[in-house]
Amino acid sequence: MAQAQALNTPDKRELAVLAERVRYGRRQVSNRVFAALMFVLTMISVALLFIIVATIITHAIPVLFPQVDGLTTFNIAFFTQTPPGDLSSTEGGYAQAIVGSLEIVVVSALVAVPLGLGTAIYLAEYGYGRFAEGVRFVLGLMAGLPSIVIGIVVWAALVRFVFQAYNGWAGAIALMLIMIPIIAISVESILKLVPSTLREAGLALGMPRWRVILRIVLPTVGGGVTTGVMLALARALGETAPLLLTDLGNNFFNFDLTQPVGALPLQVYNDAIQAYPAANGKSWVGVLVLVLVVAVVSAAVRYVTRKSRYES
Repeated sequence: MAQAQALNTPDKRELAVLAERVRYGRRQVSNRVFAALMFVLTMISVALLFIIVATIITHAIPVLFPQVDGLTTFNIAFFTQTPPGDLSSTEGGYAQAIVGSLEIVVVSALVAVPLGLGTAIYLAEYGYGRFAEGVRFVLGLMAGLPSIVIGIVVWAALVRFVFQAYNGWAGAIALMLIMIPIIAISVESILKLVPSTLREAGLALGMPRWRVILRIVLPTVGGGVTTGVMLALARALGETAPLLLTDLGNNFFNFDLTQPVGALPLQVYNDAIQAYPAANGKSWVGVLVLVLVVAVVSAAVRYVTRKSRYES
């Protein structure tokens, strides 16, 4: 009797194998559930982006390609003419706003990119101790501030007391303050991904620290650095609130930054709040232009960085 009971009793090793199979099955189920959840969330994000882009295109295409005598034409005037005096008119365009946005963003980038890159290199390569932590805290605070707060600060400090007028320089300074923390934070994170062995190899060959950074560290993550810079440029290109408080905008061509300069986000805002369908339609085309500029720049950056990685 005892011998028969012993034969029917499962071995400890068999119990362990059975328990492991149960745990493996649970892990497989949880893994599939998590993967399905991530897929659903990704599809929701893509769907929201598709809805936004589709809405912009639906409203912008009739204005960009109007029907004239039964024929579809291209509204080239939108890119070559300035806004008309009559807001109810379908004539005119955003030429001065497109040129003005390029002026302000380029001027901002000429200052913000070197400062942001220099700050990122210092924090990633030399920044230790309380001072570096303080700089990181300030950068994080600036990056998290609403853009209108930066616009108010620039308006109170420069527009009222220094320039005593709205102008393009004030708008460029506001965008510069927005771009610097974005570049510094993103590039610092990317530089920290470079293995320390590469730095040590360069130093072992007798290269000075600054040359190791310029010749080894930065080229290794050149694509990521470029992406961080373009992210800041895209953010600055679409900002409206700081320019409302500093630049104010202009309906005419103006290359003098000591005066108000037209900007695409400002022109979109001004036409979007009007009660005239013609002005509202132009604002949709302006939004489409902003989206296309950001998309083209992002695609170009990805192409260049992918090509450089392939060649390396």
